[in-house]
Amino acid sequence: MRIAWIGKKSPFCGNVTYSREVTNALLDRGHQVSFLHFAQEESETENCPNFQEVSLPFIYKSQVYTIPTLKATKVLTESLREIKPDVVHASLSLSPLDFMLPEICEQLNLPLIATFHTAFAGKGAKFLSGTQLLAYQLYAPCLANYDRVIVFSQIQRELLARMGVKDRKIAVIPNGVDAVKYSPGPSGVKAQFQAERLFVYQGRIAPEKNLEPLLRAWKQSQMGTRSKLLMVGDGVLKSSLEPFYGSDAGIIWLGFVANEGRRIEILRGADVFILPSLVEGLSLSLLEAMGCGIACLATDVGADGEVLEAGAGVVLNTKTVRSQLRTLLPLLQDHPELTTLLGNKARQRVLERYTLSKNISQLEELYREVLADRSVPLSPRG
Repeated sequence: MRIAWIGKKSPFCGNVTYSREVTNALLDRGHQVSFLHFAQEESETENCPNFQEVSLPFIYKSQVYTIPTLKATKVLTESLREIKPDVVHASLSLSPLDFMLPEICEQLNLPLIATFHTAFAGKGAKFLSGTQLLAYQLYAPCLANYDRVIVFSQIQRELLARMGVKDRKIAVIPNGVDAVKYSPGPSGVKAQFQAERLFVYQGRIAPEKNLEPLLRAWKQSQMGTRSKLLMVGDGVLKSSLEPFYGSDAGIIWLGFVANEGRRIEILRGADVFILPSLVEGLSLSLLEAMGCGIACLATDVGADGEVLEAGAGVVLNTKTVRSQLRTLLPLLQDHPELTTLLGNKARQRVLERYTLSKNISQLEELYREVLADRSVPLSPRG
């Protein structure tokens, strides 16, 4: 099958990881993939022989949204006309181009699928901020013009359906991780940081991640010198938080870790992973930690609570994160048998529901379903 993938390669965020993992897996299964992404000329392409890459010009891009140039629409249209894909799959990057894609693909008679990542607060769609609600309200009429829309949970599906997207157009395909790569294994991280017990946060250092309640709870719990909290990631709040929550309290700021092998080594060496977010979609960082078999704590936002339900982890309430963590942190520090049990359950949950292999199989079936609806013959693989 010939697939034109429209996604992000930078700056690093969950959308970037999603695009990388899914397109590489599709290539491994013998599909042809062209990757169209926002970049300055060829500066961010990887020159992979199995990958046709197309640079879409932009004015500005961040982890959250992208502003294309006026020329981007023409470049995209001409590229799709040349590639002649069976399917166009857009991993939506909160860009004006997202709203133009249905018209472009209709003109070219190409099936169009979207993955809609936008985070939300949780069950019942009780948004803590009008920003996420506005994004869903803005996107819903546009998403109705896509052949299919992929979301990560039933909660998201119900939310979009209430906003007018036909239920038959919405497919729930959860994020998945490579359970071979993200698996329990040896690690020298504890020795490196002289820690007997290791707790980890991995993600953006940003307001929506709700990190100060975690940091305050850690400091107030007086965890002792042999327990460490690693903060893995970068963002706008790092410079304002780090001076107040530092090494004197056992908190170590590692910044952004680009090397995936190093990130896996950190997770394998950890005892507990904590994600106190106010909003999420379905956190890949959470799934990666679960795959590595460590105990996981996350707030009941997006689909994260659904992932940890029925004992696969500890689900936190966004309104009481600090008080809950003040109780849980010493408990998890002093009872390694509890973190081992939770880690085993987390790993099992990933194997049952959230492997990349299952994700790709579902995606292939969705492609076939969309093409069958249009009675479009497939291009040969290779």
